[in-house]
Amino acid sequence: MRKLLPCLWSILFAAAPILSEARSASDESKDDDRLRNCGTVLKEILDVPDNIPHDLLDKADCVVVFPSVLKAAFIVGGSYGRGAMSCRKGDHFREPWGAPTMMALEGDSFGLQIGGQATDFVLLVMDESDARGILASKVKLGGDASVAAGPVGRDASAETDATLRSEILSYSRARGLFAGVSLEGSTIRPDNGDNRRIYGRKIPARDIVLSGTVAVPPAARQMISTLDTKTPRHRP
Repeated sequence: MRKLLPCLWSILFAAAPILSEARSASDESKDDDRLRNCGTVLKEILDVPDNIPHDLLDKADCVVVFPSVLKAAFIVGGSYGRGAMSCRKGDHFREPWGAPTMMALEGDSFGLQIGGQATDFVLLVMDESDARGILASKVKLGGDASVAAGPVGRDASAETDATLRSEILSYSRARGLFAGVSLEGSTIRPDNGDNRRIYGRKIPARDIVLSGTVAVPPAARQMISTLDTKTPRHRP
């Protein structure tokens, strides 16, 4: 038995790097899948004329997508949704859409408001200062940045009370139903660990999205091409 233990420890020590590499590859695959799902969700939602009003989309500085956030996770607590955020590049958010930063959505205050098992969220960031705040650190919706359920329908005006008061407009899609939804009380932040895996090195979220020097990952091409097609120019 005494001779066996050193052998077992040697085997475990030798296998550790292999297991670590396998785990890292699995995480990278999940990150790629998340980016592809963001592109699919965004295209499906924006292809429906009566969902997000086009004039609001044209006014947005950034778009955040969280695919398949599970309601049960928030009821239990401690879990969170993961997705991606892209912004118009440049100092004043007026250039074409930049590479996405991975994002995390946390909080349990909105779990019971969602009428489905898995919910897709889309957030429009309408204010430059809030876009910069989100790219820099964790932001509490309804606290650090005002948030409201976004209006829907092709004829919905961009001058509604919600957009006049709120810097972020939030939408949800559950079981095929699309509507504005309140995310007040939850938090949103860059997921730096996922960014490091996606881009292969540590890059601040702001530099990923706004600098124009970071290439769009292959898994995010549908997300960015959808934004470029649906809203190529910012309209103040």
